[in-house]
Amino acid sequence: MNDNEIVQLYWERDERAISESSDKYGRYCTKIAENILSDHEDARECVNDTWLRAWDSMPPHRPSLLSAFLGKLTRNLSLDRYRMLHREKRGAHNMDLILDELEDCVSGADTPEDTALGNELKEAINAFLRSLPAQKRYLFISRYWSAETISGLAERFQMSENNVSVSLNRIRGSLRAYLNERGYKL
Repeated sequence: MNDNEIVQLYWERDERAISESSDKYGRYCTKIAENILSDHEDARECVNDTWLRAWDSMPPHRPSLLSAFLGKLTRNLSLDRYRMLHREKRGAHNMDLILDELEDCVSGADTPEDTALGNELKEAINAFLRSLPAQKRYLFISRYWSAETISGLAERFQMSENNVSVSLNRIRGSLRAYLNERGYKL
């Protein structure tokens, strides 16, 4: 079943939408959740919550790219669960490392002015990513959106772990310079 048909099932309030979403995107969403949470049971709960959140969101929202919509729901739910589980302690977890790596490039929005500039910053980051060669773009997105491990990226991209780390460091440096050129103070 194609994405438009699945979205239409949500709009018609047909429960098959959930099973079709799970069949088509279950592994994708589970991988995102497991990369963030490092726990299969917590990941499974977040993925199940994704289907409920999608059910509650459609209508009125009609996503143009269902995979990105479901991935974003899963990612946000997983990050919320991660924060809840790690609220009191900060352990040596992959997600801590990923967030620390990006901290120099993009900081959180603290003021209303920062929040208002959020869309401009998002567009600047998207423009930067579009300017990268495909492999670097996929490497960056896989690390910082899908929260893949360095070792997993090395295997997938057939690179050494050191090469992956160096590449990501250079991309982050380029992103930092790109944003500084456009007036974003980091």
